[in-house]
Amino acid sequence: MKRDLLFAGIGALAFLVTGTFGVSIAAAQAPVVTPIIVDTAAPIIVNAIKPKPKATGLVKFQGFVMHANIAQVTVRAKDDERAIQSFPLGEKASAKMQQIVDKGGYQYGDKITVYYDPRSLKAIKFKGKPSPPL
Repeated sequence: MKRDLLFAGIGALAFLVTGTFGVSIAAAQAPVVTPIIVDTAAPIIVNAIKPKPKATGLVKFQGFVMHANIAQVTVRAKDDERAIQSFPLGEKASAKMQQIVDKGGYQYGDKITVYYDPRSLKAIKFKGKPSPPL
């Protein structure tokens, strides 16, 4: 029985010694570093390019006609083919568009310049030569 007790004591001592050395080796290999917490909830603000209004208060939009009728005109931008904008027509512009529609109207791809109010996005006037009807 003394022998079993002696082996158990030596085994417990060996277990403690290896555990102590193992902890110190592990602590030396990988120092404890607290992670830096980054606030990911803050939004990234991207400012859109806003056209500068002229002295008359109208903004110019140049492009190609996609669809035009007496109520509105849809234009694809000249610089960026992905930028498409629809403008409701004002009273004067609608009367001018009626005259153009009576003669055949704008066709897809005609060059046009639309002058619009930046607050209401209503087309006040437009310039462009309609192509002859097919």
